Amino acid sequence: MVASLDANFGQYFSAVSRHSSGEELSNDLALHVGQAILAYRKKNSRLPNPIIIYRDGVGEGQTPFVHDYEVVQIKRKLTEIYGGPDRFRLGFVIVTKRINTRIFYNKKNPPPGTVVDDIITDPLKYDFFLVSQSVRQGTVAPTAYNIIEDNTGLDADKLQKLTYKFCHMYYNFSGTVRVPAPCQYAHKLAFFVSQTLQQTPNPQLQQLLYFL
Repeated sequence: MVASLDANFGQYFSAVSRHSSGEELSNDLALHVGQAILAYRKKNSRLPNPIIIYRDGVGEGQTPFVHDYEVVQIKRKLTEIYGGPDRFRLGFVIVTKRINTRIFYNKKNPPPGTVVDDIITDPLKYDFFLVSQSVRQGTVAPTAYNIIEDNTGLDADKLQKLTYKFCHMYYNFSGTVRVPAPCQYAHKLAFFVSQTLQQTPNPQLQQLLYFL
């Protein structure tokens, strides 16, 4: 898990827990979110509000479990920290890259920043597709976003713009990436710890982007 610690989204807190092989769903996500909230308070002398979580690595059939388990656990942890369930605002967004949907604009790839949130989206969900990259060859692949919890008060346009802006903020690449920067950092962190470090990182590294 990787979380931003400042208003410019330039400093990050990271936390790692061991999973068994192939396990995507986490028993420790709420714990790590709580640690990030406390780190934010220590740095800024206040609690963050609203909180938006981009959750990658969830299959279509796992969404109900994520909502009924991970989101519930996170809300319980935040209620404990904030002193009540009405004292924080939370948005929980599932990010999916592995989709077959393709989008065209005048028989060509749509420009970066294109959002589709009607017609081809699921009328039973609060979801949208975002094209965040430009490709020189082939067909650009959009990323799907499914908002399964939201009381932030942000309208859909603002959340879509925020998501697109986050795709510009990955330090290891000068262009845009397919997913919001915190998701890409979390991918990088998980790969680095599992393949290179092969042990739990020292807590003193939690506020350093040591994995880039």
